[in-house]
Amino acid sequence: MPKVGGKRPGAGRPATGRDPTRTMRLSDEFIATVDAWAARQDDMPSRSEAIRRLVELGLTVKTKAKQPSAARAVRAKELATKAIEKIIDPAAPPEERAQRRRRLTKGPSEFREDRVDLPKANRK
Repeated sequence: MPKVGGKRPGAGRPATGRDPTRTMRLSDEFIATVDAWAARQDDMPSRSEAIRRLVELGLTVKTKAKQPSAARAVRAKELATKAIEKIIDPAAPPEERAQRRRRLTKGPSEFREDRVDLPKANRK
């Protein structure tokens, strides 16, 4: 028989499952956390089964929409203000310009109700 990679074909431990093996690096702390989670389960799953279950849980969890950071929100507001300044009538009085700028940055009330980045108002 021809040797492949220095080993005869079929050499090595036989496969224990049908799915291909995947390899990844995990820290000792992570493994300890997974092992502790597995120990708290009623059926005491193996480490591999515990990792599969935890990944499956992570994939099925619904997450909230990611909130932009405060710095990004401030930067976006600055950019919007600059863009609005370019289109507002320069002949308008300063109070009128400020009111238009506020109205444009806040957006229409229909859109404000659907925004996920603002806290919901108490509606009774």
